[in-house]
Amino acid sequence: MRIVLVGPPGAGKGTQATRLAEKLRIPHISTGDLFRANISRQTELGKLAKSYIDAGNLVPDEVTIAMAKDRMAQPDAEGGFLLDGFPRNVSQAEALDELLKSEGIKLDAVLDLEAPEDEVVKRIAGRRVCRKDSAHVFHVTYSPPKQDGVCDLCGGELYQRNDDSEETVRTRLEVYHTQTEPIIGYYLAQGLVVTISATGPVDEVTGRALEALKSGQ
Repeated sequence: MRIVLVGPPGAGKGTQATRLAEKLRIPHISTGDLFRANISRQTELGKLAKSYIDAGNLVPDEVTIAMAKDRMAQPDAEGGFLLDGFPRNVSQAEALDELLKSEGIKLDAVLDLEAPEDEVVKRIAGRRVCRKDSAHVFHVTYSPPKQDGVCDLCGGELYQRNDDSEETVRTRLEVYHTQTEPIIGYYLAQGLVVTISATGPVDEVTGRALEALKSGQ
């Protein structure tokens, strides 16, 4: 299957992308991973992307599209892929359509993870990260530490990252509504959108997504 995954920040896209890609046996292609991989390998596209990032500018669509094109051309993506973070706007969606058309293939579905805005804010703003090891993540409501402000695993201080503050989260949501959400309408016109609720236990959301993709409803 060839799938685009969309949804607001905090809807659990990263978690579900990893799980769905494994279940469907297709590569998970994340924009963030693409940037990191190209920059780490110092590819021409990576150097170009880094020059924009270092200058504090957004990476142009054409660079992102070129990275995605290169990744989708890899042997492991011949039977399908799951795109996470791309396309991010209608221009990128149109470019993706043209790219796939030139290869004689097309998308099978656009999976829209739907979550109430207040729930999204609660999920992100409640996260607490360990200063000693950023892989140690807790949540004040869903997975609180045994001792407030202290990491259960190493005793490090738990803190709220700046980009997890409620004000920042609401700004990120506004950017999503303005820039990315319009691609749902773009793909609705093509009959590709499958919308599911992203609330509830992770396993339930994964099962819901797989069933929806299978039925196309």
